[in-house]
Amino acid sequence: MSKRPAPTQDLTGAQVAAADPTQSVWVSANAGTGKTHVLIERILRLLVAGTPPNRILCLTFTKAAAAEVATRLSTRLGHWAAMDANTLEENLKALLNKAPIEAEISRARSLFAQVLETPEGIRVRNLHSFAESLLSRFPVEAGLAPHFSVIDERRASELRNEARDRLLTRGGKEGKSVRAALNHLAGLVNQDQFADVMRELNDKRAVFKRLVAERGGHEGLMAAVRQALGLGPGETVDVVLNTAATDTAFDAAGLKQAVEALGHGTKTDQERARGIGAWLAMTPAHRANALAGDYANQFLTKDRDARKKITTKGTDEADPGAEAILRTEQERLLAMVQRLKACAMAAATESLLIVGEALLAAYERIKRTRALLDYDDLIEKAQDLLSRGGGVSWVHYKLDGGIDHILVDEAQDTSPEQWQIIAGLSGEFFTGLGAGDQLRPLDRTVFAVGDEKQSIYSFQGADPARFGIMRDHFRSQAAVVDSGLPEVELAVSYRSTAAILTAVDAVFGFEAAADGLTWEDKPIRHHSKRQGQGGLVELWPTLSPEEVPDTRPWDAPLDQMDQASPAARLADRIAETIDAMRGKEVLESAGRPIEPGDIMILVRTRGAFADIMVRALERRGIPVAGRDRLKLLDHLAVMDLMAVGHFALLPGDDLTLASVLKGPFIEFDDQMLFDLAHQRPGTLWGALRDRRDERPEFAQAEQKLSSLLAAADSTPPYEFYAHLLEAGGGRRDLLAHLGPEAGEPVDVFLGLALDFERDHVGSLEGFLYWLERGETDVKREMERGLNEVRVLTVHGAKGLESEIVFLPDTCSMQGAQLSPRLHWPEGDDDKNVPEAVIWRMSGNEEEAVTKNLREQAQEEARREYRRLLYVAMTRARDRLYIGGWEGKNGRPEGCWYDLMEPAIQDIGEEIQLPTGEAVWRLSTPQESGPDGIGTVTERTQIMEPAPDWALRSPPPEPEPTRPLAPSRPSGDEPAVISPLSDDDGARFKRGLLVHRLLQSLPDIALDEREARAKVFLARPSLELEAKEQEALLAETLSVLGDPDHADLFGPGSMAEVPITGIVGDPETGQVLTGQVDRLLVTKDAVTVIDFKTNRPPPETEHDVAPAYLRQMAAYQAALAQVYPDRPVRAVLLWTLGPRLMPLSDEILAAHAP
Repeated sequence: MSKRPAPTQDLTGAQVAAADPTQSVWVSANAGTGKTHVLIERILRLLVAGTPPNRILCLTFTKAAAAEVATRLSTRLGHWAAMDANTLEENLKALLNKAPIEAEISRARSLFAQVLETPEGIRVRNLHSFAESLLSRFPVEAGLAPHFSVIDERRASELRNEARDRLLTRGGKEGKSVRAALNHLAGLVNQDQFADVMRELNDKRAVFKRLVAERGGHEGLMAAVRQALGLGPGETVDVVLNTAATDTAFDAAGLKQAVEALGHGTKTDQERARGIGAWLAMTPAHRANALAGDYANQFLTKDRDARKKITTKGTDEADPGAEAILRTEQERLLAMVQRLKACAMAAATESLLIVGEALLAAYERIKRTRALLDYDDLIEKAQDLLSRGGGVSWVHYKLDGGIDHILVDEAQDTSPEQWQIIAGLSGEFFTGLGAGDQLRPLDRTVFAVGDEKQSIYSFQGADPARFGIMRDHFRSQAAVVDSGLPEVELAVSYRSTAAILTAVDAVFGFEAAADGLTWEDKPIRHHSKRQGQGGLVELWPTLSPEEVPDTRPWDAPLDQMDQASPAARLADRIAETIDAMRGKEVLESAGRPIEPGDIMILVRTRGAFADIMVRALERRGIPVAGRDRLKLLDHLAVMDLMAVGHFALLPGDDLTLASVLKGPFIEFDDQMLFDLAHQRPGTLWGALRDRRDERPEFAQAEQKLSSLLAAADSTPPYEFYAHLLEAGGGRRDLLAHLGPEAGEPVDVFLGLALDFERDHVGSLEGFLYWLERGETDVKREMERGLNEVRVLTVHGAKGLESEIVFLPDTCSMQGAQLSPRLHWPEGDDDKNVPEAVIWRMSGNEEEAVTKNLREQAQEEARREYRRLLYVAMTRARDRLYIGGWEGKNGRPEGCWYDLMEPAIQDIGEEIQLPTGEAVWRLSTPQESGPDGIGTVTERTQIMEPAPDWALRSPPPEPEPTRPLAPSRPSGDEPAVISPLSDDDGARFKRGLLVHRLLQSLPDIALDEREARAKVFLARPSLELEAKEQEALLAETLSVLGDPDHADLFGPGSMAEVPITGIVGDPETGQVLTGQVDRLLVTKDAVTVIDFKTNRPPPETEHDVAPAYLRQMAAYQAALAQVYPDRPVRAVLLWTLGPRLMPLSDEILAAHAP
């Protein structure tokens, strides 16, 4: 490997220059150099200089970054507001790099209140959030519905699937071109491949739309595709074959001469001679049909490569020039095959684009109809709003008057489309005075800070080259108004020790590692602010698969050798190393013992190793935070919840029921499940129901599952699962089995149930189907706080740091060798439009142009792979341990380990460990006092000992009984009178009307009751004859006017009274919840009355249904506790009479709860 020269760097005042608010600045910063700190310092200096808070716009890459910036700003301003004068002056002097004047001091102290009083405060947003607010402000100008909603990726995927299903089911109605394109694609890809390539096209749909518009529509785009593939206008497979089969396209005389010579060769030569001769004897039309088949087979292999041997000794002796003639024809056929592949590629691309355009159009129609925008729409619509002229120029005017300073954080991760928004916002900054310039205390500025070396989000559209391109763009804009755009480099790291940074510089000092790290291939050099702090970098040898001994067929399982994979062995070694560190080794730079929270283990991808690593740590009792992101449906807690749902939908599924029975909600062991399932005559559910009385466990399981079955048909998904988890104790059971980390996936699962019910009919079956069709990731926050080892991907670790970092996943290049299915040859950078789009077909269909595009894409993926290594190494503060495992074929060339090994061997020394193993180590001693960084955190603060009572378990609480709802009695109710009976529902309607009158009339003055009742009964909608109205009124008033019961409906009585209490034994009694139709409380007695509307009235109280007697007895028992000093009477009112029926205490006592 060749080394690169080391540059010199003037570090004086770099951060001060970057924070200078009087000029636009472009900041290129190494990892750990305080990029966010500089950005915050610049905002503070803008505020102190007098810039109103609402004229500052800070754009970040993520919401978390925006929240961090906003929090740190608020904290600083809050401290200023409460500081004494001397301390505040010293703070401002450090900030401004000069002594502050009185106006600046006064302004700084009032900034906290000023920001709070500003409606939007300081606008710190991620780009998607800002785009949403911009579109919400100007929806009409953007061509949107004012009430639009933003959907998440899961909902967007659901709508895309809906659009796809519509297109596939209505393909015949979409036009001949779409139908033909679908038929063509059906022969090229399967369902999954079709979904993948369409997803890739959707991810680039903004680029695709610009490309179609730039090329003037579909025909212009296909012309560009053909041109990119080297095809002429109208050149198709038939044209290529017909042209290649004409008499003038080949050397007919030479080939006849070669055929003659082949006749003197071997049997193979003679067969070739017959094949070529037969083709030469055909007409041009027949030659065209046979050209790509039998004739080409004489010269090319099955994979359409050149045959290495085309003649034998006999042929060469007969005619020494025959081979040259055949080689010339072979080259002609190879060129023809390339053109045929290009034609096939163009035809396939055209079919794909026809279907893709129709699919995107269907997706857009669905969103437009429902006033929805996805995340990509936010960027696309905002970009379009800011780039359009004419009617929306006033939008620019309003924005021009509202934004003076734009700050961009993590600029290297900003996509070209997002850069267009920033360019649109700042377009007026460099064109002279804008709205209100006379009132601005400072020139309008653009500030961007980023690090090309950390651009690792190409899958989200980030392009590291764009960082340099946009720097040049803004520099040229600034030059128009004789303004500059100085570039400041931050190279002093406040994070890593000298040992870490020396290793980073050594690794990326080699050309192989540094290729693609920066846009202009600038040399890499870091400086550590933490000089004199102890640091270490250690390179372990890689682990290889162990040789598996030959086993005899009759070896018993216990005789088998332990065949632990190298990945598992490496995980064990890391766990052992951490176990030996914690609480025993001292972290020299902090002057304290090493804790689990000091350690981070980074992997490239969320593969199996992360799970292996977590299990290795758990086996040794080392606290571990688990993976930073997991797929929801892969979590055991969610799998248990879904199994319960599937059982509730299909009880006859024995496998699902067995999973539920063995799961945390039921907890059968293997023996219990075997006893239940063995030799059962029918389904497992049938066996459990039939044998529930044999064991208490069977009875409990059957009762619990029966209640779930009953709930599945009548409750929406959220209520179904909430009851299972909370009232049913399921959450407690899950956490007991899987640990507290299972709580987060369960909460996400419940949240998805609510999301589903908001947009769909709330059925359990629909919810489970919806859940299984999509993908949901659970992202865990891995910031400091808990004293646990963190296992996460390098992408997830971006922006984080740790005292000790392990890099075990260094020998794989998965993903770095892949290339996209769609290629976008580079076009005009200024317009951000590619030349064309080409679908790269797999296998033998690839031709030269797409092969070159694929190799370019793979090389760019390898460049990002190397940038990912830079991010991984620079997460470490004090120590970096590097390991790796190899496969059977060794490790791939160019992997991380290959890039690091020669550099660390060059600067380190070989050390023999006590185990006899040799490692390479680079270390720096602790020569200064601990720098105090990371010594006091929430996880290490000494807390006062807890009081004794806090350490004692509380006494067990009594299990609450099932609530008793008297209005929904548990016993069988008497049959209702059907509205469809012989009287045509008259009695049913009559009872309902009497109930309504008895409920409402007592609240009306006595002298107004009759008139109000007549008005009610005369409503046309009731369809009552005059005689019916009179009869109903007379009967109802007779009940209300009965002297024996007049007080029940008189002043002081209450209607629809809710009742809650505990009836029965105070400790084991039931909770009662209900509502009585009428209640009268006097100083002598309490009377409760309940109306029975659609039931046939009994003659005596002894004929009343037991369910009603239990209901009234429960009301009596509850009210007796509220009014223990007076009797409680119960009365039933049968509205079909209407007739009042008092109930005796004796009969109620017989039915008391």
